[in-house]
Amino acid sequence: MQKLLKLEQVGQLMLAIFLYQQLHTSWWLFLGLFFLPDLSMLGYGINPKIGAYVYNFFHSKFVAIFCLLIGFYAEWQPLYITGIILFGHASFDRILGYGLKYADAFAHTHLGFIGKNHKK
Repeated sequence: MQKLLKLEQVGQLMLAIFLYQQLHTSWWLFLGLFFLPDLSMLGYGINPKIGAYVYNFFHSKFVAIFCLLIGFYAEWQPLYITGIILFGHASFDRILGYGLKYADAFAHTHLGFIGKNHKK
């Protein structure tokens, strides 16, 4: 089951890359923005609850799809690109095992615990 879930995320990342490719926009922009959602981890500097909320917002596929659809229908390319990046990044993170966070600790995700101190 774990392999199937990762394969599904690979497909979603490929969809994001395909959608971005259709824009005929700079790939440097894509690469430059791709890891930007990880800045949301800075919320953990305040406390785990705020950190989880901010992290989950920027790694939510619902938010990504919402931005993508509004950007597409409004013909506002920056919002469309934002949705593609958020969607692709969330898929990439899930391929690596990083899921949405619980409020108790960064290592506690909806996919299980991450890190050296936790058994998989």
